[in-house]
Amino acid sequence: MVSERTLCTAEFPSVLSYVTWCKREPDVLKPETILLLKRGCGIMAHSEYDLGEKKFLQHVNDLGRDDIKQLVLRVALPSMLAQFVSVLYSIVDRMYIGNIPEIGDTALAGVGICGPIVNLVGAFAFLVGVGGAPLMSIKLGEGDREGAQRILSNCFLMLAALSALLTALALVWRERLLMWFGASALTFPYAKDYITIYLLGTVFALMSSGLNQFIVCQGFANTGMHSVLLGAVLNIILDPIFIFSLGMGVKGAALATVLSQMASCTYVLLFLFGQRPPIRITFGGYQLKVVRSVLTVGFTSFLIIAIDNGMIIAMNAVLQRYGGPGQGDILITCCTIMQSFMLMVTMPLGGITGGTQSILGFNYGARRPDRVLKAQKYIILLCVSFTALLFLFAQLAPHLFVLIFTREPEYVALASRAIRIYTLGIIPLGIQYEIVDGFTGMGVVQAALPLSFWRKLIYFVSLFALPAAFGAEAVFFTGPISDFGGALVSVVVYLLTIRKILNKRSPAEPLPEV
Repeated sequence: MVSERTLCTAEFPSVLSYVTWCKREPDVLKPETILLLKRGCGIMAHSEYDLGEKKFLQHVNDLGRDDIKQLVLRVALPSMLAQFVSVLYSIVDRMYIGNIPEIGDTALAGVGICGPIVNLVGAFAFLVGVGGAPLMSIKLGEGDREGAQRILSNCFLMLAALSALLTALALVWRERLLMWFGASALTFPYAKDYITIYLLGTVFALMSSGLNQFIVCQGFANTGMHSVLLGAVLNIILDPIFIFSLGMGVKGAALATVLSQMASCTYVLLFLFGQRPPIRITFGGYQLKVVRSVLTVGFTSFLIIAIDNGMIIAMNAVLQRYGGPGQGDILITCCTIMQSFMLMVTMPLGGITGGTQSILGFNYGARRPDRVLKAQKYIILLCVSFTALLFLFAQLAPHLFVLIFTREPEYVALASRAIRIYTLGIIPLGIQYEIVDGFTGMGVVQAALPLSFWRKLIYFVSLFALPAAFGAEAVFFTGPISDFGGALVSVVVYLLTIRKILNKRSPAEPLPEV
C-alpha cells in the first residue's frame, strides 16, 4: 500500500513517468489515491480520470510543466467561451424584451435600469470567487493541499451568507434604487417587475458564478464552460416560452434567467461536492484570517465591477439630465444596447484574463517567474487579438448588432453611432485587463487596485465634463478616453514593477517541460 506521505513527496520528471508509475501501483487506481498523487506532481485534470497514456495526456493541464503557449490556450479559450456564453443571459433577455410588440423599446430601457443591480449582485460573486481562486492556485503551487481546502470551505460559507444578506437588503431597497438609477415614470413598472423576480434567485447567481472560479482554477476549464453553457442554453429556450407563449413579458424574462441560473448552480455544486476535483467543498476549517485574505484579493475585482455599476448609473443620470424628458429615455435605450455590445467585449476578455490567473498564481507560488512572464506574453497577445476582431466589427457593422434589439431607424442610427465611438479604445483596454488581473492572480493587490482606480477616475471626470461642454451624446467618448489613459499608465507601471515583484520569490529548480 502506498502511503499519503510517499505520494505527496513523489517526484516525476514528466506526466508520462507519472502514468507509468500508476500502472505499476494497483493501489493508485483508487480515485482518492489518484488525488493524493496529483497533488504530489502538480497535475490539474480537467476531464475524466483515464490512466491510459494517450488519453491521460490529452486530459490534463500540468500548470507547472506544460508548454506555456498551449497551456494558456487550453485554459483561456474555454474560460473565454464560457463568459461569452454567459453574456447571452442578458443579451437574450434584452433581445426578446426589445421585440415585445408596442412596449419593447420602453421595456428595454426599464431592464437597462436594472443592469447596475444585477451587476452588483455579480460583483459579490467575484469578490469571493476571484478573491479565493488565485489564493487556492498559489497554495496548490506550493503543495499546500490543506490550505487550499480551507480556502474553498470558507469561500462556500461566504457565498451562502452573502446570498441571504443581499436578497433581503435588495428587495427592501429595490424601488428606491431603481429611481436613483434613472428610472422614469414610463420605465419604472418594467424595471420593478424584472428586478423583483431576479433578486429571488440571488443565491443561484452567486453560487454558480462564484464557485465556478474554483472549478477553473483546479484546471477543469471545460467543466467551468459547461456549467455556464448549460444555463445560457436553457435561458435561450425558456425566454420565448415565458415572454411570448405564456404572455409574461418582462416577468417571464426574469423567471427564465433565475431558472437557468439554478440549473448552473446545481451543476457546479454537484461537481464540487463530487469525487472528480482534487479539492472539494467540505465543512469546517473556518478561519477569519482566510476570509480576510480572500476579501483583500477579491476586493480589486469587486471594486472594478462596483465602480462600473456607478459608471452606468451616472451615465443614465447624465443622459436623462442632458437629454431632457423626450430624448432621455431614447438615449438610455440606445445606451443599453451599447452596453450590451460592451458586455460582448469585457466578459470574454475577463474570461481570458481571469481564467488564466490559475496559471500565474500556480507558477508564482511554485517560484517560477520565467513561466509567469511567458504566460503573460501569450495572454496579452490573445487579449489584443480578441479585442481587435471586435473593434473591426464595431466600426464596420454595428447596425447588425443593434437590429437584434430594435428596428426603429432612430434607435438603430443612434445606437450604432454610440457603439462606434465607445469602442475606439478597446484594444488597449485588453492590455490593461491582463495587467490588472495578472497582478490580482499573483495576489499583488497593491498594484492592481490603483491601476483600476486610475481608469475609473478618468472615466468619471470625462463623464461629467464632456456632456456639460458638448451635449448628451458626448458621453459616449468617455469610453475611449478612459481606455487609452488607463492602459498607458498600466503599461508603464507593469514595466517598472513586474521584475521586482517576481524577484521577491527566489526561483526554484526549473521543472522540465513536457
